[in-house]
Amino acid sequence: MDTHVVIMAGGVGKRLFPISTPERPKQFIDLLRVGKTMIQMTVERFLPICPIEHFWVVTSEKYIRYVREQIPGLPPSHILAEPEARNTAPCIAYACTKIAAHYPGVNIVVTPSDAWVGDQEKFIGTIQTALNFTQESNRIVTLGITPSHPATEYGYIETGKTVIRPVKKVLSFKEKPDANTARQYIESGNYFWNAGIFVWNQNTIESQLRKHAPQIMEQMDKIAPHLYGNDESHALRVYFPQCEKISIDYAVMEKSNEIFMIPCDFPWNDLGSFQAIEDVSKLI
Repeated sequence: MDTHVVIMAGGVGKRLFPISTPERPKQFIDLLRVGKTMIQMTVERFLPICPIEHFWVVTSEKYIRYVREQIPGLPPSHILAEPEARNTAPCIAYACTKIAAHYPGVNIVVTPSDAWVGDQEKFIGTIQTALNFTQESNRIVTLGITPSHPATEYGYIETGKTVIRPVKKVLSFKEKPDANTARQYIESGNYFWNAGIFVWNQNTIESQLRKHAPQIMEQMDKIAPHLYGNDESHALRVYFPQCEKISIDYAVMEKSNEIFMIPCDFPWNDLGSFQAIEDVSKLI
């Protein structure tokens, strides 16, 4: 079965000011001084999964030029321009609705555009395991990073029993904790950092969104007849801002009983601070 990769690249550059700014946020910057921007590194990381023709980037209208410049092989119709930021649930709903119009029933991987992964081979193996788990079922898989310390800058995933090795059942998603709570998470042994990477079948995420986020899907149904047409951007400007502003974690993940997680022990960092950039720079 075909796989498509959706890259979320709508961040507005708040956390690494003044290097990252609203005019040019961190996903479009070579933060690690390796000759590639963060979004270019993300594309490169996923190319073993599918060809560039199956990549999609959701971003702000004002960043379209960076996507075109930095990912020249990406089909123009696969650059999805949000007229305004409405958090990750509408972003994902839009991408998956557009994919469904031409590629119904495919597998989809959704990823942030600005994280660093240190072991490419292990990462791809994990994504392939997730795809195998989701392609013939209505399950959603997310990746959880085995924590190296009680971090307060990441959300956490609480897990239950192992379902099919190494996949675990997700019990809950936790917001960024204070230091004491983070220590408790680490001591319990069943909490993982939330990497914000999701794997699912197109039919699965559509049914889950319709069940748990119907208001958002009502707007997608209004946009759908205009997809790939000359008036797609106009329909987006009319209906997309009416979507509830909510994360995919709140909209679907915390409500669904079909969420699973694969523990990951490869090096990972979301590069959300100058200290994180310094730490990763020492490893490469």
